[in-house]
Amino acid sequence: MAYKHDYDKILTRLTIILSRLNDGESLGVKELAQEFNVSTRTIQRDFNERLVSFPIYQENKKWKMSDGFKLEKSSNIEDTIILDIIEKLTEGIGAEFYSKAKKLLSKLKNADSSPIYAKLNLEDISDKLSEIQLLEKAIKEKTTINCNYSFENMAIKMIVKPLKILNFEGFWYLLAIDTKNEILKKLYLKNIFSIKLTDDNFTTSKKIDELLENSISVWFDEESEPFEVKLHISKVISKFLKRKPISKNQIIESIYEDGSMDIIVKITHEMEILPIVKYWVPHIKIIEPIWIDKIVKDDLKVYLSI
Repeated sequence: MAYKHDYDKILTRLTIILSRLNDGESLGVKELAQEFNVSTRTIQRDFNERLVSFPIYQENKKWKMSDGFKLEKSSNIEDTIILDIIEKLTEGIGAEFYSKAKKLLSKLKNADSSPIYAKLNLEDISDKLSEIQLLEKAIKEKTTINCNYSFENMAIKMIVKPLKILNFEGFWYLLAIDTKNEILKKLYLKNIFSIKLTDDNFTTSKKIDELLENSISVWFDEESEPFEVKLHISKVISKFLKRKPISKNQIIESIYEDGSMDIIVKITHEMEILPIVKYWVPHIKIIEPIWIDKIVKDDLKVYLSI
């Protein structure tokens, strides 16, 4: 496992390499290895894995930047990855907002300060940027990966088909299919290490995109059929759930004179809705199904008895 100072060295080396390529230099692996006092294998990995998202190519054993491409705004690989993440986050807000946000992102790179503040409250994954690059490459090329996964103090060797990098409630996951049993899994990103790309390719199903589109939390279940949950929302919080629906499939069934309302959402696992209901207690009530309402009541009894 790489320590922070190792990560800083890698980031510094990659930034220098990118900057020189951006200035029009042609760089050789052997010369760079000597300059940075690392092995030629490490430099090859820089080009083939860590810098794979940049338009660089090898010609006559020299690496070059593609003609017509310039890192005009930012020559820092870390900035580029972070801005890519922000761009992806804006996609879920709406097509019009995303279109405008995409045009404005380049301006943010040059701004000394911004009048806009948004607290996304995302988990810090700055120490996993190298792994994210490998995962992005594997996802785009639909390439199976070998990796180790830390689970209950054990390192489990896995071969998976990486599908998406997810963020739910600020935490990062890799959505992948375990080749051992073809089961869809959500792997906690920080527990994935020793990633290696294989030569095996795979195909994906559009069902995954539909599943993600309608999911409420990381608890979504591919194997379960979606079912409806009917909720009564008090007037105290109805305006909030109108502004920001629980899910994209939320339907307002009834609106009452006192300002309260009944809504229906579809879920695949009870844990998609239970944390939301508990967050808004006592201003939200499960009408159907009864068995989920019973779970909430039983949990509240346990809480009150402590």
